Amino acid sequence: MDSSLYVLVEDLRGVDAAGILAHGVSSITVGAAYHRARDVTPHGRSRVTFRHDGVHFPLDGHFDGLRLVPPVREGADEQPLRALREETRALGVPLHGWGVFLHNTTLGLAFPDVTQENCFGDRAAPADLCPSHPDVRAYAVALGRAIARQGMDSVVAESLHFGTFGHGYHHERSFVELGPAAEFALGLCFCEHCRRRVPEADHARDVAARLVAPVLDGGPPAEEIPDVLAEFARARTPVVTSLAAEVADAVAAEGSPLTFVDLTGAMKGYADGLPTGAPAAADAWQVGVDPASLAGAVPSYAVLCYAREAGRIAEDVAAYRAALGPDTALRAVLRPGRPETASAEHLAAKVDAARASGADTVDFYQYGLVPLPVLDRIAVHRLNERRPGWR
Repeated sequence: MDSSLYVLVEDLRGVDAAGILAHGVSSITVGAAYHRARDVTPHGRSRVTFRHDGVHFPLDGHFDGLRLVPPVREGADEQPLRALREETRALGVPLHGWGVFLHNTTLGLAFPDVTQENCFGDRAAPADLCPSHPDVRAYAVALGRAIARQGMDSVVAESLHFGTFGHGYHHERSFVELGPAAEFALGLCFCEHCRRRVPEADHARDVAARLVAPVLDGGPPAEEIPDVLAEFARARTPVVTSLAAEVADAVAAEGSPLTFVDLTGAMKGYADGLPTGAPAAADAWQVGVDPASLAGAVPSYAVLCYAREAGRIAEDVAAYRAALGPDTALRAVLRPGRPETASAEHLAAKVDAARASGADTVDFYQYGLVPLPVLDRIAVHRLNERRPGWR
């Protein structure tokens, strides 16, 4: 069974494919297209790494005629993805191409009209490209096709859905206690393309503005999401499903399957590994994601299991498996270290919980961000060859 370790191109310097695989995985998922970030990279050449929006391969005409063209990262002409592809092919292991699709500050700042527009008409989330916008959809299809053409065994699509208010820019401040409902409302998109595609958008926009305005005027935080806004958000799911289907078709035409990454688990547990409330699958509608519908559009589905408790991971994975049905491959992504994993034994328990609850594959995030002893936790579990399903 293929188990993969996520890695970014900047973190490959000084390490080869065999060195990554030695941490106890059978494939590599490499960031072919990524976003801005400043990361502590404990064992990297740079101990703190600044990452830029862009792709790590030459454009080679993949985006000709399109309005949105991704920045090309320094060193892309050296073909780092091709080099890694040659190494993995020689070792007989898969290489998956990971792309961040609709989270791109550079493109959003250059073309504000393709970003999400909130209930007050503000284009205040430059990182969030709107999946309803035709230029964004064309860009996403081209990006998927371009990644597949790098010789990848599959394309892993992150951020192929609506964004949230809390993650729209790299440096954000709010000294207003918004509450979960107002924050949710501020993250909804009401651009002309969403208003055209989603029923009752104008009414929902009015409700959102009336909900948020009193909070901004000094009132109490808004705790409960009105039914109108929940219905509006759920009505956006065909936008995401159809876009994922278009990208999956383009990728398949290049000979690669698509894995859709559902970020709901990160929304709930990223900061502390303590998600609460319903399983992540039940809240995916908040970013326009319907796992059941996507099961018919994509062959593979990845979920982020950012939780301390093995029982919570089991609950989340089981909910996704029930929603997806038996025919869609389900990949559970775990973090082997902080903030939610304390030891190799702890990680092993969570891996077993994910697999027992319906995950076909357990992957690990991410090579460059954790110390080498933390990565060793993966191998400790993996070396027990007698565990069912591992090879």
